Amino acid sequence: MSRPAPAETSPFVNAFWGSFTSMLRWPQLDKLWLTLRQQKDKSWFIYAVGEAPPDVPVSREELDRFIDELDTLLRREHEERYCGIVYVDQPADPTFIKVYDPNNLGMVCGSSGGPPPYPGWILSLIPPEDLDDALLPPGNRRRWWQRLFNTKK
Repeated sequence: MSRPAPAETSPFVNAFWGSFTSMLRWPQLDKLWLTLRQQKDKSWFIYAVGEAPPDVPVSREELDRFIDELDTLLRREHEERYCGIVYVDQPADPTFIKVYDPNNLGMVCGSSGGPPPYPGWILSLIPPEDLDDALLPPGNRRRWWQRLFNTKK
């Protein structure tokens, strides 16, 4: 699920490739949501991967609504006795959370499809960046690939 970040990346990309702990059991996820709700002094960005990254953090009300809606969606659509699709950098004092879409898990849960390239949603204290732009291979690699297969975007 994680790999080292390239040497010259932004704080968001570094955090994205950082070390994470799975909220394997539903009670662990409940505790994480409670922790977020109790941290009134933190301003969270909610990034729906594939959409434009937000420029401003959400309000406390928006965070609470998102947690409620996301928790409902995960429990309804992830038909397992365990959670295992939410990952957090520091469970006791989170700063970055990846939530995988239960309908796009690929190899995450051992199915035959490939792993999902990105989580469905990211909650972060760091302003997010568009992952497609931030994680593209360096220009020299793209040019090599384009030259090799005579492709251009």
